[in-house]
Amino acid sequence: MTHTRYAFIKANWHSDIVDRALEGFLELIPADQVDVFDVPGAFEMPLIARDLAQTGQYAAVACAAFVVDGGIYRHDFVAQAVVDGLMRASLDTGVPVLSISLTPHQYQETDHHNAIYRDHFVQKGREAANAALNITKTRQAIKAT
Repeated sequence: MTHTRYAFIKANWHSDIVDRALEGFLELIPADQVDVFDVPGAFEMPLIARDLAQTGQYAAVACAAFVVDGGIYRHDFVAQAVVDGLMRASLDTGVPVLSISLTPHQYQETDHHNAIYRDHFVQKGREAANAALNITKTRQAIKAT
């Protein structure tokens, strides 16, 4: 029996937090059905998501990143560009591309904030897995009609 495959892209920036999304994702989708890809940061995700979607190997592509204001650029512009790029990759390829890209307004690199966001990314990973499973099921039902 052939299993449905999913791609999971994770940005390495703040990987101690972002990697937790994969943990949540794997709670619902078995690891042997998920191919994991690392990219340097959020900005690189749309290109890789598009490339993976174009292979035709994946029912969905999930992308996780944590975009914070580093004082050099406006993080909201980067976050918007990433989400727009992910949506465009999805629409251009016909493969669902899901965003687990969080952009907190008040993030501080403290133990307290890091713990909150680590836990939140696990939940967001679960939500993305649930979305991937549901959209796959819906698309299969559409094809069957």
